[in-house]
Amino acid sequence: MALQDLCKFQDFSLDTITTKYSSAPFGKKTGCNYVSGLPFSNSTSLFNFYIPVAEYLAESPIQFGQISAVQRSSTILSQDSILPSLSLPTSLPLASSQPVPLPFPMSHGTTTLAFMFQGGVLAAADTRSSCSGLVACPASQKILPIHSHLVGTTSGTSADCALWKRILARELRLYQLRYGRRLSTSGAAKLLSHMLHPFKGTELCVAATLCGWDGGEADGVSSSGPSLHYVCSDGTRLQGTLFSVGSGSPYAYSILDQGVHWGLTVDEATSIAREAVYRATHRDAYSGNYVDIFHISSKGWTRRNREDLKEEYYREKERQERREKQDVTVCAKT
Repeated sequence: MALQDLCKFQDFSLDTITTKYSSAPFGKKTGCNYVSGLPFSNSTSLFNFYIPVAEYLAESPIQFGQISAVQRSSTILSQDSILPSLSLPTSLPLASSQPVPLPFPMSHGTTTLAFMFQGGVLAAADTRSSCSGLVACPASQKILPIHSHLVGTTSGTSADCALWKRILARELRLYQLRYGRRLSTSGAAKLLSHMLHPFKGTELCVAATLCGWDGGEADGVSSSGPSLHYVCSDGTRLQGTLFSVGSGSPYAYSILDQGVHWGLTVDEATSIAREAVYRATHRDAYSGNYVDIFHISSKGWTRRNREDLKEEYYREKERQERREKQDVTVCAKT
C-alpha cells in the first residue's frame, strides 16, 4: 500500500489549496502535509498541528521598544507585497520573519594591553566580562594561548573571541604539520585578518592583539625576535610595538606612553603593565577585578599568578605615603 493511501494524501490544485487554507480558522487544529505545509482535505489525518494565536506578534515588539513604528510599517508593506504573489492568507505569520533587534544595546568593555621590550613581549588584561550594566563574569580569561610562542589578547564578544582563537590555533597547527615549522606572528595575523574580513559589517566583534616570538630552533629561520600585531574583525591588521584595546585603553595609554621603553627589565615591564591595568579599572566601570600578565620570550610564554587589583591599590597608597613623607622632610630642611 502506498504512503499516500496510508496517510490519505491527496493532490490539490492551487485554487483548492488557497480556498481551504484561508478558510481554516486561526487557532484551530488543522490537518497539514508535513512536507509542503499545506492542509489536507480530510480532517481525520494523523498529521495534525496547532497554529498558535499570533496576535501578540503585532504589538509586543513596539510595546517593549524593540522596533519602531517606521520599521513595523515597512515590514508590513513588504509582507503585503509578498503575500499576493504566494497566494497565502494575510492572517497567518510568515515562516521567515524579520529579525527583531534587542530592546537595549548590549555594550561591552575591557582593558587589554601588550608592548615589546628587550626581554620579549608583555601582555596584560583585566578579568571582568560585562554585558551592559551587568558584571557577567569577574574572573574571565582574556589572554588566550595559541601555541607555545604565541598568545592573543581578546576584546569584543567573548564567544566570538574564543571561537576564532580555536580556529586560528587549528590552522597554525595544521601549517606546522604540513611544513615542519611554525608560522610567523605576521603570517598568523594575516591569516586571521583574511578569515575575519568576510564578516565585515556583521555583528561579529573580535579585536585581538597577537603577541609572539618569531624564529628559534623550531622555526628554522635566521631572524628571530618579538613581534606584535593587532587584528580586528573588520579585517584591519596593524603592526606596532605597543597596543591597548578596550574601553579602558585611553587610561592605560597614559601610563604606557610615559613608562614603556626598550630597555625595561621583566620586573619593570610587569610593574608598568600592572599599573596601567589598575589605572584603567579605576576609571572604567567595565574593567576590574583581577589582572593577568603573560610574558613571551624565546623560551615560550609564561604566565604570572593572577593578582587582585586591590593589591595594586595598596601599593599605590604606600607610594603616596612615602612621597608625602619625602615632601615633609624636604620642607623641614628648607
